[in-house]
Amino acid sequence: MRLIYILLSSLVYLGCTTNAKTDVAEQIPPLEASIELPLFIPYEINVGDGNLKMYWQGSNGPFQTFQKLKEHLKIQGKELTFAMNGGMYLTDHSPQGLYIENGQTLRPLNTKKSDFGNFYLAPNGVFYITKDLAANVCVTEDFTPSENINYATQSGPMLLIDSTIHPKFTLGSKNVHIRNGVGILPNGNPLFVITTTPVNLYDFADYFRQQGCKNALYLDGFVSRLYLPEKGLKQMDGNFGVMIAEVK
Repeated sequence: MRLIYILLSSLVYLGCTTNAKTDVAEQIPPLEASIELPLFIPYEINVGDGNLKMYWQGSNGPFQTFQKLKEHLKIQGKELTFAMNGGMYLTDHSPQGLYIENGQTLRPLNTKKSDFGNFYLAPNGVFYITKDLAANVCVTEDFTPSENINYATQSGPMLLIDSTIHPKFTLGSKNVHIRNGVGILPNGNPLFVITTTPVNLYDFADYFRQQGCKNALYLDGFVSRLYLPEKGLKQMDGNFGVMIAEVK
């Protein structure tokens, strides 16, 4: 444990929001908090409870922030208990790859083999939840469309593939950032993790492996945010595409 004074000052990032031609720099408003935090913040969700969902947009367009999503759910008499940005997106906040919500495919699977950015650091992958309440992470090439899939988001790169760290990650790499991702625990539940200080991709992947995950997927870096009020973490800034949420 360490005492971290979180000052997420206006971050300029590349590769998190992209369009077909160029990468775009976007500033994130600062968030200040003085909290005692570990390097990794994990959150396991019991997928069998049926509370894990994905959101992208409402009647007025993309939600973009946890605050807007929270307000949307409140109108429906629902409570947001956890939220995390759920994959890379384009300049209009649309998903960069596959996106399924409530059984409807809103964006197709992105099978492009190479381009700029982490999304294309092959293999990338898909995190999905089925209608019979099972969660899974798989490489894009292994994803099979099914009417049984209720939610899905595509991102990249994969962190773990069958318990093996992505072959292009380097132990001791100096390429460090705040990061978030999702892996599947031995009990079948998804484990969501965000870092409180910058780490490299190898160490981030290794954390999931140490927790017993066989497959894990990188969700994003610079822009990563977490809403988890039970731990006093309410990062209400941010500017996202897809959001993964626990709703009660």
